[in-house]
Amino acid sequence: MVKVGIVGGTGYTGVELLRLLAAHPEVELVMITSRSEAGLPVADMFPNLRGHVDLAFSVPDPAALATCDVVFFATPNGVAMQSVPALLEAGVKVIDLAADFRLKDTEEWAQWYGQPHACPQLLDEAVYGLSEVNRAAISEARLIANPGCYPTAVQLGLLPLLEKGLVDTGRLIADCKSGVSGAGRKAAVSALLCETSENFKAYGVAGHRHWPEIRQGLNAAVEGNVGLTFVPHLTPMLRGIHATLYATLLNSDDATDADLQALYEQRYASEPFVDVLPMGSHPETRSVKGANTCRIAIHRPQGADTVVILSVIDNLVKGAAGQAVQNMNILCGLPETAGLSGIALVP
Repeated sequence: MVKVGIVGGTGYTGVELLRLLAAHPEVELVMITSRSEAGLPVADMFPNLRGHVDLAFSVPDPAALATCDVVFFATPNGVAMQSVPALLEAGVKVIDLAADFRLKDTEEWAQWYGQPHACPQLLDEAVYGLSEVNRAAISEARLIANPGCYPTAVQLGLLPLLEKGLVDTGRLIADCKSGVSGAGRKAAVSALLCETSENFKAYGVAGHRHWPEIRQGLNAAVEGNVGLTFVPHLTPMLRGIHATLYATLLNSDDATDADLQALYEQRYASEPFVDVLPMGSHPETRSVKGANTCRIAIHRPQGADTVVILSVIDNLVKGAAGQAVQNMNILCGLPETAGLSGIALVP
């Protein structure tokens, strides 16, 4: 059994991680921390876990965390990097669900997250946990930077085109929508029911923290610099991300719709959590609700030179906790699908 600790278990990502790990056949949950809720039984805060998680929240104890095989950080940005060096020194594997180790450039990280990085010496070592790209490196890692939700949907949607050099890399557009749970479990006027219900809005158009992360991943695919316009939107639903992605074909006369469909089917044929839908499909966010699945469809309106990729995920699962468990499975030599075979919830 893999002994697991979770630092920061009171947010939406934390409870989703608990839900998945509690049912994992190879995991023993040994510690769930929260300074503000120390002593409170987990099931009192999250009744859905009653009968599945018997632990109480506890104050983070470095010595106790050091006895774990794997520690997940489901904490705000800037928290994990304060504790990770000591855990790695103790031989613990770490998976950070925040953004502390996603960006490789310390100046860029400080620019977007408003604080200096506490352990820049670990940024080169940290493996970006997009398994569909970095599976081999994940299996050998000590420290995994779990990707963000928008970056997961966008990268999985665009990578096949970029890897084959089929599109103009200077003209990529990611038009993305997220459910309100993406804003986290905190008191904020912008997340109130009266503010989000019957409403739809863009935000972060001038600059969003996930832009450099997406761009970093796409740059690696083309071994250059992409031009990316990323516009996120908030939608009146609890969870889910829908990414509508636009790219311009370089040789539109040479690429048929069938060729593009085959490209995606072949690229993701062996990926257990990427589902390429039949030609002409329109994936829905509810088709992945609660599941660690990215569903993708490829379109080419009017047979012109613009390719439209539709990519949907559950922001809390494939966009966060589910992907983290997937990374743990790879890291620990377990079946990649262990604990992640649940079917999406409908309605």
